[in-house]
Amino acid sequence: MSDRELQYQNQITELEQQIRLLKEQVDFLTRKLYGTKSEKTSVLDIEGQMSLFNETEYFADPSAEEPKLVYVEKHLRKRKYTGRREELIKDLPHSKVLHTIDESEQVCEKCGSSMVKVGEEFVRTQVQFIPASLKVIDHYRETYECRTCRKQGTPYMEKAPVPCPPVLHSLASASTIAWLIHQKFELGIPLYRQEKEWEALGLKLSRATMSNWLLAVFRDWLSHVVGRLKQELLKQDYLHIDETHVQVLKEPGRKNTSDSYMWVYCSIKDAETPIRYFEYQPGRGGKYPEAFLKGYNGCIHTDAYSGYNGILGVKRCLCYTHLRRTFVDALPKDVHTPEASKSAEGVFRLNQLFDLEAQLDGLPPDQKKKERLIREKPLLEAFWSWAEKNAALELPKSKLSKAFDYALNHRQEFFNYLEDGHCSISNSLAENCIRPFVIGRKNWLFAGSPKGASASAGIYTLVETARANGLAPMKYLKYILSDMPGSAFLEHPEYLDDYLPWNPIAQERCR
Repeated sequence: MSDRELQYQNQITELEQQIRLLKEQVDFLTRKLYGTKSEKTSVLDIEGQMSLFNETEYFADPSAEEPKLVYVEKHLRKRKYTGRREELIKDLPHSKVLHTIDESEQVCEKCGSSMVKVGEEFVRTQVQFIPASLKVIDHYRETYECRTCRKQGTPYMEKAPVPCPPVLHSLASASTIAWLIHQKFELGIPLYRQEKEWEALGLKLSRATMSNWLLAVFRDWLSHVVGRLKQELLKQDYLHIDETHVQVLKEPGRKNTSDSYMWVYCSIKDAETPIRYFEYQPGRGGKYPEAFLKGYNGCIHTDAYSGYNGILGVKRCLCYTHLRRTFVDALPKDVHTPEASKSAEGVFRLNQLFDLEAQLDGLPPDQKKKERLIREKPLLEAFWSWAEKNAALELPKSKLSKAFDYALNHRQEFFNYLEDGHCSISNSLAENCIRPFVIGRKNWLFAGSPKGASASAGIYTLVETARANGLAPMKYLKYILSDMPGSAFLEHPEYLDDYLPWNPIAQERCR
């Protein structure tokens, strides 16, 4: 073969590789845009798992005997699910509506005699919706005077104490602010939409006023509880960390189109005092988690983002859900083609690990660690041996090659969870914690200012931490805003413990 022919052959090979990579990228982006977002193997329909559409073929057994039919007359009745319906409404207040016949019409059609009531029967149960309404509370206070002191020329008067408002010189009450927060931070309803709802209730309330209220209550009250939660969080030995982008306007020295980030730091699943802490930062650099975790010496669950590499004194456990996702992304459009075999095998091997973890769920940490070393470590060693063997055979820069590199470059961090039964194989908890923020972001799109983004982060902290502790967030925030303005917590910081969501008073009032 001449030099020119060899050159042409190399060019053809290179072009074929580029076409393969581009086709893989097009298939990947098409699946992301139009395909299912689930990573469950049953949905992906790869070998070794069952999907909705092959369930019949999967379980079919021609040698299986037909079941014997036994005729039972009472079983022919239509089953009623009264128990399930009663369970749904058992905590709602009930009222009885009795339908009667007008006294003038209580006449027998046959003989014309007056009829007498002989009983009543139950007909049906319905749930009635009562729309919200507003009520104005005018606060007055009485003044008392000592007449004896007055006669003696030393007048003395005293006024009745009045609860402090959450926002000075405004119409806002604790219940109003709590409802506003519930609408925006739990239901994802932006303030400009809430304007219409408030107007429908009879109060023209602008989004600017609502924004001012939120900033004021966060600055004066809620920020102190959030700071106390951060102190408690950093005392815990195990954390989950994740981040997502957010657009923030009016950031000094930055364009409005620049991406800022919302970071979330979470307690582990079995923590005695679960905390979900949100923090706004203008970037994604490693300096932000480094500053947050300065002096921290516990274990952190993260993805493989290099920004976490500079955090000193911590043990890092990487997320197997992210690892499995790289192999899912490497699956071709047709998962039954030979090209899909290695990607599908990677997903299947990792699913075996998740199946074992599900079996160990609920065990004490020490026992879980022992079982992991016995049952899971051999699977992991076999997986990495398989990855090392096959990585060199893949086309560089392909999805599957990147999946193998992701696994091989972080092997130690993926094995770290074996050393402690408190650790998890997944960082899904942090992803689930940040999901309400991501859903809300689709509605309100951006934060108006860095100050607003910080306030939003703090309020999300209280809402999600309340939910993690079994509280109703709206009741919890109403409790804080009703009681805290009259508390001397600045002189006595220990008073802030009364507003932590695991405090017995909060547990009693806010469930």
